[in-house]
Amino acid sequence: MTTQSKQQGMTRRQLLSRSIAAGATFVVGPNFIAGINAAWAMETTALKPASMATLIQMARDIYPHDQVADEFYALAVKGYDTVDAAPDIEAGIAALDAAARGKGHASYIDTGWERDRVDILRNIEGSAFFQRIRGGLVTGLYNQKAVWPLFGYEGESYSQGGYIDRGFDDINWI
Repeated sequence: MTTQSKQQGMTRRQLLSRSIAAGATFVVGPNFIAGINAAWAMETTALKPASMATLIQMARDIYPHDQVADEFYALAVKGYDTVDAAPDIEAGIAALDAAARGKGHASYIDTGWERDRVDILRNIEGSAFFQRIRGGLVTGLYNQKAVWPLFGYEGESYSQGGYIDRGFDDINWI
């Protein structure tokens, strides 16, 4: 048996070949997912890495912000990677992929155009799965202090005298 066959996980060559796949946004390997254009990675414990990649793309399509990196979306959906949540999430991802196949795509994550993915999401927006993910993203994404500066939010102001004397009218993105 060679040293190569004894190793667990992926070789560097396998990692690079998966990341160069046409249109790939994420590298998916055994129990991990990573962004191809950024220095972040996430280990999965209960969900399949491909399911986590789908959740991240779904999160970005539900609350799209070009200035917010994928790693913040990944942190927002990381809470679904539990033994208790995994069966429902995996079933929801399967239904989402089935909806994508109904529109002529291989899967949700393989749907290239954002407007096509949003159309797929509109078809399932009444489902418990969609509502669970959408509802969790409100706090999962926007309660991350590292994201606040990207939106011009300076945090709570009560401890610093309130907003009237501290930046009430200094936002420029409205």
